[in-house]
Amino acid sequence: MKPILRNISAVIIGWITGSIVNISLVNLGHKIFPIEGIDLSDMNQLAEIMPTLDTKYFLFPFLAHALGTLVGAAIAWSIASNHKMKLALTIGVLFLLGGIMVNYMLPGPTWFAITDILLAYIPMGYLGGKLAERISAKK
Repeated sequence: MKPILRNISAVIIGWITGSIVNISLVNLGHKIFPIEGIDLSDMNQLAEIMPTLDTKYFLFPFLAHALGTLVGAAIAWSIASNHKMKLALTIGVLFLLGGIMVNYMLPGPTWFAITDILLAYIPMGYLGGKLAERISAKK
């Protein structure tokens, strides 16, 4: 496969895989810490209740964002032909854009938005690339 096609595939597969990890952890969080009395598919209800939720309700969303980005970046790094770290960081940027949109649509506590934006995306994209690099070096 040509390097450019392989690199495009790396980003697409990394993004899809990271998204699967993300949504799986969000769903697990809703099972472990259910939010009583609202329809989770209703964005208006979620937006209303988000600022009133306890800290425990933000644990799984943060883990979902961070680990989804980490896994997606590691996958992208592993598949890419070249520019591996740039592509891992591209996953971080894609997830960051999604995170900014979610924090805008569902405004929660300021501490969560700041923590999420600063720690869950670009740093995890970098760590995902480094993790994949380390695993690859051991083979």
